Amino acid sequence: MTAATTARTCPECAGRLQAEDCETVCTECGLVVDEHAIDPGPEWRSFTDDETNPERTGAPLTRSRHDRGLSTEIGHSNRLTGRKRRQVARLRRQHKRTQIRSKAERNRVYAFTEIQRLVTALDLPEHVREQSCVLFESAQDAGLLQGRSIEGFAAAVVYATCRTAAVSRTVPEVITEAKAEKAELNVAYDAMNRELGLPTGPVDPREYLARFASKLDLPTAVEQRARELAAKARERGIDSGRNPSGVAAGCLYTAATRAGHDLTQQETAAVAGVTPVTLRATYQQLADDGSE
Repeated sequence: MTAATTARTCPECAGRLQAEDCETVCTECGLVVDEHAIDPGPEWRSFTDDETNPERTGAPLTRSRHDRGLSTEIGHSNRLTGRKRRQVARLRRQHKRTQIRSKAERNRVYAFTEIQRLVTALDLPEHVREQSCVLFESAQDAGLLQGRSIEGFAAAVVYATCRTAAVSRTVPEVITEAKAEKAELNVAYDAMNRELGLPTGPVDPREYLARFASKLDLPTAVEQRARELAAKARERGIDSGRNPSGVAAGCLYTAATRAGHDLTQQETAAVAGVTPVTLRATYQQLADDGSE
């Protein structure tokens, strides 16, 4: 113990010392009189639940890895040279091979990597990745992957998770970033919906409005008016049986044109991933209904 820690006053200004976490700080001038590299405080772990919760340290468990994140890794070091470096490289290679013990795990690793890439490319939140991996694992355990594309299932679980989590992503947006074709996504999605009973209901067109308005650089007032139009369209059954992206585009186009914005049907439909004909169907229905 140093002389500074035994003193009760600051050696610089004679101010009062106060212990904060691992440091002893002067309350007057802010001088750090002493610091401890090791925290002598109590451990965070509670020993009362050893049988039910043996966790101690390390990263939290995650469903987005085939081993839940429990496996260890042999790291790299620049201090190794010659024979020792080659030996560690062989150990690292063998260690990676033993982490995947079956074809099912190999498929899971590949699918989880593809899901991670899709989630990043589509700018989706972290919980979508976790739930997508869980859904893929459920589909694999149910034997739905046999004879079908892994890439298609990876795209389908991301799209299905977006629908169940009320995250607005359309099929064309997912297909643009995926390695699968639209037909492969549809086959995988239909299989999961049929066998697993996905809790997916009709998509509310209002979920797309914020993103479409941002891409078209429209003000908040136009987006708010489009939300009102979309709500009226749902109340009167205008959106029944129609593409929700097309309905959202039609409401947004109607609100923008009524507010005097120079917006074409072509660019609005392009942002929504639909054709101008689909947009016009909602636009004309709103006009005939008097909702504009």
